[in-house]
This record gives sequence, structure tokens and C-alpha cells, in this order.
Amino acid sequence: MTESIFTISIVGFLAGFFFSMPIAGPISILITTNALKGRLRYCQKATLGSAVADFIYVFIAIYGLTRFYSWYKPAIPYVMIAGSIFLLFIGYKVFQTHFDLDKVEDKSKHAEKIRQQSGGAFYAGFMINFLNPTLLINWLTSSFFIISFAASVGYDMGGLYSMIDKNVTEINHIEGKQIENKSSASYFKLDNSKALNKEKALQQAEVKPSYFPMLAASSYAFALSLGSIVWFYLLAIILMRFRHKIKLGVIHFIVKSLGVILCLIGIYFGYTAIRSFF
Repeated sequence: MTESIFTISIVGFLAGFFFSMPIAGPISILITTNALKGRLRYCQKATLGSAVADFIYVFIAIYGLTRFYSWYKPAIPYVMIAGSIFLLFIGYKVFQTHFDLDKVEDKSKHAEKIRQQSGGAFYAGFMINFLNPTLLINWLTSSFFIISFAASVGYDMGGLYSMIDKNVTEINHIEGKQIENKSSASYFKLDNSKALNKEKALQQAEVKPSYFPMLAASSYAFALSLGSIVWFYLLAIILMRFRHKIKLGVIHFIVKSLGVILCLIGIYFGYTAIRSFF
């Protein structure tokens, strides 16, 4: 059982690290803009907040998804409207930002201001991800992909594959459409000797204690959140270190552009929510 949890944690960490890399996501934009302003503390707190939301969604996606999703689905349009408003607000604040790199470096004069600005960072990071209901399906799909691959090449996922396979099947039934094509390469049916079959996955699950599914799901979700934290922390460090090599005008343009992108994402959320009512 220890070996399974270790493997699950490694796979979860890698999933969180690599699937957090796309820079176009709302939380990536928040981290990028504040790192360019020199606000490492803000980035750290925002990253932790987003990771908590990730943990909640990933845990639900892996463990007991359908019990929650059947209740959650009718609320999705309202959550997206709230997320739209929140992203529009954050995007506007980002777009309106004016800063001077020299002043950012004057810690004695601006330390208190930066500390105050960091106060809501955890909340902002958490709400950006929590008010994004698409994360539930996104993390389910990406987790299904990476867990299928890990299991197909012989890693002991402790029955986690059968859990997520069942969730994908049941959510397909609820949605009335396929979120993942089971005949696609995502199942990684390399050959009969290496491919994972459901019977073997179920056997792996049966020899584990009754509490193991919850332990496996929470371990995977925690490791994935940790991988996300590491990526965004490294991103913030890299951007802060090299931001002085970029002209101030270019940084202003980047930050304002990212603010516009956040607003556009917010508008898209609102449009999707409103369309769902009709």
C-alpha cells in the first residue's frame, strides 16, 4: 500500500506541475502580473489559495465525483456568473496598474504597502480557481489521461485507474456526451502484455483496506496541488529575477494585455453561463 501511495503521489505531483504550465489561465496571469511587479509574497499567497481550490476539485473528481456532480451541475451557470464578475474585477484592477520598478525595490518605503496588498492574495487565488467550474472536468480529463498512462506502463496505481474510469463513465452518462474517447490513444493500449485491463485494476483495488480509495484520492489531490505550487513559485522567481532585463514600457504592455485577457475570460464565462439558461 505504501508503494501505491508513493507512486500515486509522484504521478499527482507531475500532473500538477506540468498541467499548470499554460500561461493563459487566470491564475497564471495573476501570478505573472504580480511577479513582474516584484510581489513575491503576493504570488506565494495567491498560489496557496489556488492550490486549495485545486485540491477540492481534484479530490471530488477522483473520489465520489458523481454524487457531488449531480447536485453541483445545476449550480454551474450561477458559479460561472460569479466567476465572470470576479475575473472582470481582477482584470480591470490589473489593467489599471501603474508601477515603477525602482520603487518596488525600495523595501523600506513600500514594504507596508506591499504587505497590505498581499492580504487578499490567498482569497484572490482561491476564488479565481474555485469560481471556475470548468476545472472539475479539466482536472478529471487530465488526471484520467496521466493515470491511464501510468497504469498502462505497469505502475501500481492502487486501483485509482478503476476509480477514475468509473467516474468518467458516469459523468459521460450525466452529461449525455463523451468527455473522453475510450478508443483514443489516451488509453495507451500499447500491447496485451503492457496494457492495463479493468480486471487487474479491480484486483489491485480489492486487496487494499476499505479506507484506501479516500487515501489514494486525497494523496493524488494533495500531490497535484503541491506540484502546482512548485510550478507557480518557480514562475514567480524567474519572472522577478529577469524583469529588470525588460523595458518598463514592455512590462506595462504585458501587464495591461494580461488584464485584457482576464476580462475576456470573464466575459466568456458570463456568455457561457447565460447561454446555458437558454
